[in-house]
Amino acid sequence: MEEIFDAAIIGMGPGGEVVADRLLTAGKKVVVFESELIGGECAYWACIPSKTILRGPEVNIEVSKVAGASANPLDWEKAREYRDYMARHLDDTAQEQGYLERGATVVRGTAKITGPGHVTANGNEYLAHHIIIASGTEPSTPDFPGVRDIIAWGNREVYTLTALPASVAIVGGSAVALETAVFLAGFGVEVTVLNRSAGLLGREEPEVAELAHGHLLGLGVVVHLNSSVASGRRGEDGSSILTLRGGMEITVDAVIFSTGRTPRAGALGVAKAGATLDGSGNVRVDEHCWAAEGLWAVGDVTGIMPFTHVAKYQARIVADCILGKERSASYDGIPRVVFASPEIAAVGLTLETAGQRGIDAAAIHVNLPAAIARPWTYERDPQGDLGILVDRRRRVLIGAWAVAPQASEWIHVASLAIRGQVSLEVLRDMAPQFPSYSEAYLVALDKLWSTEGI
Repeated sequence: MEEIFDAAIIGMGPGGEVVADRLLTAGKKVVVFESELIGGECAYWACIPSKTILRGPEVNIEVSKVAGASANPLDWEKAREYRDYMARHLDDTAQEQGYLERGATVVRGTAKITGPGHVTANGNEYLAHHIIIASGTEPSTPDFPGVRDIIAWGNREVYTLTALPASVAIVGGSAVALETAVFLAGFGVEVTVLNRSAGLLGREEPEVAELAHGHLLGLGVVVHLNSSVASGRRGEDGSSILTLRGGMEITVDAVIFSTGRTPRAGALGVAKAGATLDGSGNVRVDEHCWAAEGLWAVGDVTGIMPFTHVAKYQARIVADCILGKERSASYDGIPRVVFASPEIAAVGLTLETAGQRGIDAAAIHVNLPAAIARPWTYERDPQGDLGILVDRRRRVLIGAWAVAPQASEWIHVASLAIRGQVSLEVLRDMAPQFPSYSEAYLVALDKLWSTEGI
């Protein structure tokens, strides 16, 4: 008699791990497939090592602005050692053993769906009532003449570096590009950012892009906007030379591509289980992350919001649905954070996207040092800004952004308000801690009342 599993999980990044954990805890029979490392991109080559290694530059920037304190030279060797510790030295032995001890079947290899409830790997077939696709994405590399002649890196090469280069060019203007620029500049690397658009962080408010640009310049990063690479070549000294459209040449030790990612779904055979892919190659799912009968997808492979916290959220949705507690996913109030210095956080709609939806929106911008005490107790010559966006008709918050210290933490006030559709009257009635950055929300709401008559 063939063994039948309750669930087969393809890909054990954050999304896959959350589904596996919840189903195993519920006593379900689970088989997991992983072709690389259990924990996925986030644990070994992205979120964890990047945020770990960013902490040193962040602290030094903060200390340099604190009265009575002074920054010290960063120790790359010690920082690298701790990064490697946090990334488990690219060893998932303990993770595999943990799943085996909990009763999971762990399959090392590339999985493929051959039909409803059927998965093959390493020449073996596995049957399951439910298949969960959590295969993630892979980097997209631009193609231009000479791209194979230069020293080109993606996030994996950057966040496993043993020795730092003297200079780099980062192609792209995304969150990853900015974080990488702050990390490398903080350790003394000469950094040039090349972005083909007119502003950084193109999906955020123009004010956010301008503030981010200014802070990068303050760290000594050179930023070229409206710039794209025409060709590349290797210099006689081993350097990488980029020729930009327009003729400018940039010579660096290495080129880092931060130009998006592509879903790992095309070779899975999802169509054989009844699922479809969209024009970008993402697995189409409904509000339950359901792709077809007995088939689900979570995380970046869905193309909905490419964040680890969204993958984990979708995984909880799927696990509950499989366990008979039907849930629908809502993507209102999901935060977006760039762990730069200072941090950049946003949530909800922008003024442009609100307009596209026909929403009568009002935007308020607050300069934090001019409005509240916390920036002054936090640092000398303080900086920081908050923006909020409200729906005039419904009288609720629909968007917010902050470029300021610890913005990744206090953006969640706005996140919860948007998700819970908390009325502006209730928000204005809150009594935030003094002194704290959260006080800025009250200032913004008071300003809204006085200028917009809301």
